[in-house]
Amino acid sequence: MQNSLPLNLPNIIYQPIIIPMSEDWSQKEVALIIEDYFDMFIQERERQKYNKSAHRKQLVQQLDNRSDGSVEFKHQNISAVLADMGLPYIKGYKPRSNYQQILWEQVDRFTQKHWDKLQAYFETFANEAPSESALSLVDFESVLEDGPAASELKESEPTYRTSKPNYLEREQSNRVLGKEGEEFVIRYEKWRLEAAGKKKFIKEIKWISEEDGDGAGYDILSRNIDGSDRFVEVKTTKQPKESPIFISKTEISFAAKNPASFFLYRVFNFDTKPGLFIKQGNYQSFCKLEPESYKGLF
Repeated sequence: MQNSLPLNLPNIIYQPIIIPMSEDWSQKEVALIIEDYFDMFIQERERQKYNKSAHRKQLVQQLDNRSDGSVEFKHQNISAVLADMGLPYIKGYKPRSNYQQILWEQVDRFTQKHWDKLQAYFETFANEAPSESALSLVDFESVLEDGPAASELKESEPTYRTSKPNYLEREQSNRVLGKEGEEFVIRYEKWRLEAAGKKKFIKEIKWISEEDGDGAGYDILSRNIDGSDRFVEVKTTKQPKESPIFISKTEISFAAKNPASFFLYRVFNFDTKPGLFIKQGNYQSFCKLEPESYKGLF
């Protein structure tokens, strides 16, 4: 771990909120682990190699009798905070969503303090498209994975938060990324049907979003093995598979009306080693929906 962030900020540069953490994490410890996390985050965004174990080992020496496992868990909590803020997070630290409000407040404080510098990384994340090399040698026999486990987040009331751009949602709205993700899924569907001995159905695959535009509630019309309709909605991200998706009212309505034939194809890690998991049914059956906004009628 370097002695300072790639933000050219020596040592600890912000004043943490003076509220005690559970597990007796001190204010200094919280500041150190947030700084360490963003040190790794920036190295990852700059495509630099770094060693998470080495980071934890050096950080543990600065903390008050913390285990390697507890440090890793707290890093995962920070990933969950960033995902909840709509910000990208370190790929190697799966979000652990049972974090406390105080951790959210201190990460929020840190990102606000360094927003001018961090925003460039967030903007690049949202706007960049994956390189062709990441997609050229995909092995469809091993690309399919299980979906993520259910979220551990349990909140009894709304959390009031500083407004920031939602860069995870912006990434999903990236037209180039979305188009490449759909092309990837079409390739997968052709492979799936041919592998099942149903090559005759390949010619019936239709790229609905490309041919007819958005608004149908799904992106691709494919075929099941028995020849019936398979409505496919594609959500693509460069983040790990736990990253949240953003769904329109039309998409929710269409899936609810066609649960037996609707499939969500979640494409993830699209800039490095693309993976895919598939969920069938209406959205409420496989993920927790949280309203982002409401319309008031008078």
